Amino acid sequence: MEKIKQLFIKYKEIILYVIFGVLTTLVNWVTYWLVEPLLDSAFKGSDFLLFGLDPAVFFGNFIAWVAGVAFAFVTNKIWVFESKSWKPSVAFKELWLFVTARLITGVLEWVGVPLLVAWGLDQKMFGVKGFVAKIIVSVIVIILNYVFSKLIIFKKKDKQTEKEQ
Repeated sequence: MEKIKQLFIKYKEIILYVIFGVLTTLVNWVTYWLVEPLLDSAFKGSDFLLFGLDPAVFFGNFIAWVAGVAFAFVTNKIWVFESKSWKPSVAFKELWLFVTARLITGVLEWVGVPLLVAWGLDQKMFGVKGFVAKIIVSVIVIILNYVFSKLIIFKKKDKQTEKEQ
């Protein structure tokens, strides 16, 4: 039991990132699962295409992304990277960097999923069109998000800098 505790302490950040990453992905996927069929019904019978892409998939994916980012910021700040400061200048800087990094990976997701669907990876999973493409893109996005969070957004500061904040 002591060995497990030591391993958890040593790899705590990565373990928590994986746990909250899975939860963030679930928030994203469940939101997409709920929203895409509603949007599909709303756009049914319309000739509206967004740059040749299915608007229900595009907008459903965007809404799911917003829900996931909001959840991820809070969990990453508090539990994963343990950023203690809620001083407005620190919190807003972290939020700004977080949203900016997520926008970069978000563009990859917003365009990647509909593009893969348009290229034929439109298989249904859980009764929702394009879910296989969503899973593939999600894996890439999770890896990039960790790199951005670890190296840029919530990077550890030296003890003196932390005391000043």
